[in-house]
Amino acid sequence: MISLEQVQLLETKVAKMVEFLQTLSTENTALVLEKAALHDKLEANQKRLDELETLVLRFKEDQGRIEDGIIAALDRLSQFEEAFEKGLKEKTTAKKNPAKKTAEKQTIPAPDTKQEFFEIAETETDQLDDALSDNDSSCEGELDIF
Repeated sequence: MISLEQVQLLETKVAKMVEFLQTLSTENTALVLEKAALHDKLEANQKRLDELETLVLRFKEDQGRIEDGIIAALDRLSQFEEAFEKGLKEKTTAKKNPAKKTAEKQTIPAPDTKQEFFEIAETETDQLDDALSDNDSSCEGELDIF
């Protein structure tokens, strides 16, 4: 037969088990809520990461355009320097060889390097002024180098 002590022992063990299950249930609920919060945070971070990756791609594209613009400007500057040096060489060779100078003048007139320089400089200045006036009207506080 079952004694009273055994029933009381069983009752205390059942009570402890119920308490333990309630504790586990509470912890489980807390963990589920924490998981949901972490999942939301993960989604927000993933969205931000996607935005930052898009920005990085845009910056890379812009950097490529800037590099292309700088290279084009350097090429134009090199062409300008070459034209200027060529004009100076022609002028100095014309001064050193007066006989050649008269022959060249008869067949092909030598360009006036000073005049050519100022014409190029005026053209570049006009283009820059036009670009600046276009940028002033279209951009508010931004610089557009392209």
